[in-house]
Amino acid sequence: MKARSFIARNLIVACAALAPFAVGAQEVIRMTVSSGHSPVFVWVKHLKATLMPTVDAELAKTGQYKMAWTEAYGGTLAKLGSELQTVGDGISDMGMVNTLFHMGDMPLQNIGYLTPFGATDPEMVCDVMDETHKAVPEMEAAWTKHNLVRLVSHCYEDYGMVSKFPIQRLEDMDGRKIGGAGPASTWIKGTGASSVNGNFATYYNDLKSGVFDAGIVFLSGAEAGRHFEVAPNYIDIGFGAVYAGGVAVNKARWDAFPDEVKQAFKVGADAYRVAYFKETRERIASSKQAWTKGGGTILPFAPEERIRIAQAIDNPVTPWLATSEKANLPARQVVDAYMGGFRSRGVEFARDWDKE
Repeated sequence: MKARSFIARNLIVACAALAPFAVGAQEVIRMTVSSGHSPVFVWVKHLKATLMPTVDAELAKTGQYKMAWTEAYGGTLAKLGSELQTVGDGISDMGMVNTLFHMGDMPLQNIGYLTPFGATDPEMVCDVMDETHKAVPEMEAAWTKHNLVRLVSHCYEDYGMVSKFPIQRLEDMDGRKIGGAGPASTWIKGTGASSVNGNFATYYNDLKSGVFDAGIVFLSGAEAGRHFEVAPNYIDIGFGAVYAGGVAVNKARWDAFPDEVKQAFKVGADAYRVAYFKETRERIASSKQAWTKGGGTILPFAPEERIRIAQAIDNPVTPWLATSEKANLPARQVVDAYMGGFRSRGVEFARDWDKE
């Protein structure tokens, strides 16, 4: 009996000693996550609030892997507009890559910025862009070229304008300075307004200091940036919702992941997409109330004036097609797939950009 008791006690001690090593045997995967925007914006918020914890939960089921996250938002590691290089070069392992700032490096991804006054539903826009990526292999190849693996698409809601002055007609824009990020500036070329480069990170100060009089932006972003304090008019012009890029992982890191880890990230990406669009819809509604509560005014825009502006501007697709085709890029295939995707859903653009 004593011998049995001695053996039993030693087995218990041995098992207790082995328990920490079972936990310690988990492979720890260290990942740095970055974004030029801050978590006040919903597309960054759900990296932390949804994608990462979902990956953690999925990996916990395997018992083999565990993430160790380092977070760097608001330009602390990747400056706004530099995310493509930051993630592609491995300075950051994963991040929000905003293709709108990379017309030269990712021209095909910017087709939405070249075809304004279309669909206003960001989820529909992401669906169409995902279909276009599948229809035109060169689009996915563009991510691979920059050492990136695209996890999930990211689309901004319907764009309008914040302004220090009322804008309700095409003529109201004449002679004004209007800020715009990247290719969004093409939406006013031909209206008589002059375009000034800007982005969400600079809009508040630029409007306050008079760098420009109005800025192209969507309502929830304008409200989050408290633009109503410096430009109280939100012009609901309906430029349209637009594909802005996506969450991407450094390809070298991705290729080194075990299959279980890749699957966890795919589940996390799916969860991110659901959460992002759910909160985006909620924020659109709440931003209207917050904008007016903060002292701002939301000005509707007549459909006929929307068409007048669409007809007045230079067609952004025309020079883009010429430049892209000289570079042997399938630009015509992209614009046909993209515009066709919306037409099959019953969306009518204010102008048939692809047919001129």
